[in-house]
Amino acid sequence: MQTGLILLCLAYVLSQFFRAFLAVLAKVLEQDIGAGPEELSFASGMWFVSFALMQLPLGWLLDRTGPRRTASALLLVGGAGGAALFALATTPAHLSIAMFLIGIGCSPCLMASYYIFAREYPPARFATLGALMLGIGSVGNLVASYPLALATETIGWRASLWGLAAASALVALGILLTVRDPAPSEGETRGSVLDILRMPVMWTILPIMFAMYAPSGAVRGLWIGPYLSDVYGLGTSQIGAATLIMGAAMILGTFAFGPLDRVFGTRKWVIFAGNFGTMASMLLLAFFVDGGPVLAIALCAAAGFLGGTYAVIIAHGRAFIPAHLAGRGVTLLNLFGIGGIGVMQFASGRLHEAVSTSGGPVSAPYAAIFGLYGVVLLVGTAIYLFSRDSMD
Repeated sequence: MQTGLILLCLAYVLSQFFRAFLAVLAKVLEQDIGAGPEELSFASGMWFVSFALMQLPLGWLLDRTGPRRTASALLLVGGAGGAALFALATTPAHLSIAMFLIGIGCSPCLMASYYIFAREYPPARFATLGALMLGIGSVGNLVASYPLALATETIGWRASLWGLAAASALVALGILLTVRDPAPSEGETRGSVLDILRMPVMWTILPIMFAMYAPSGAVRGLWIGPYLSDVYGLGTSQIGAATLIMGAAMILGTFAFGPLDRVFGTRKWVIFAGNFGTMASMLLLAFFVDGGPVLAIALCAAAGFLGGTYAVIIAHGRAFIPAHLAGRGVTLLNLFGIGGIGVMQFASGRLHEAVSTSGGPVSAPYAAIFGLYGVVLLVGTAIYLFSRDSMD
């Protein structure tokens, strides 16, 4: 199983890369094919929407078919095929179609390993193992920063995407050859995602899952690039360095929050503290939107670090889900997490366009976007206060 998990981790590295690389390519894509912030926001949203739409069928496939064939087939067709289409793009519409395909290809990368953790490992270790996979896989976030900027300036963005298409195909083949599916669950096998949605305890967890990822994922995945370029005039390499800092903070946050549920004996208050801090970082960034590049990057990094509770929230919800619905349970939670950022990307693109045409300062659209993320997370965190804690 170790080799298979390593390959799934490599697949998740690719997934993290693909959700974050548009921030670095924003300037060159606008120059080459006319893709401005609104078009890139839409393309980024298409990645998250297709990823989210795949979560329900993915849960069924994991429970019925297993992670080996599911992850390898989707990564090969969607990941490698979408990256190849991106490399051939000549219009913003091509980017959106490519990102939609890549989202499908990336959809099983993390959930396949979480399914194995839920079925094969002690429940008390789920948050730590999940954070470990999330943290190591987030190296892709770093590769999609300064290294990508350097590759773009050296060999061009099209050649870089062709290399990523080849890497996706090779990793997909490796998953097919090395991952071992868990044994079928014993006892009750009937049920669906509707049984999970009928559990009242889930409806205090799902809203924070919906809200928590946008401040780090959307800012790192796209908006930090146009923000630093438009407001402070930073170039591609400088933006690459800034995204590297934020990406590193996100990884450190994931590793830091992963074991804290066992340290403090609670998941609820670990999750609440991290997300309250992320919300505060976003609102401060909105208020001090033109306070200087150092402060801007520091607040983005703070939001990335404090938003490292993803695996702990999955563990919180998973504790209430029966074993035979493990695949559908973790993918339902992931649906809300990824679907939330997809919705927020579409909304933030529209918001950027609306505020930009109102004649205000160049920083105004970004203040509105950061404020939106902070307010939505404030609502999700408030609802989460009514949740029931879970410890295994």
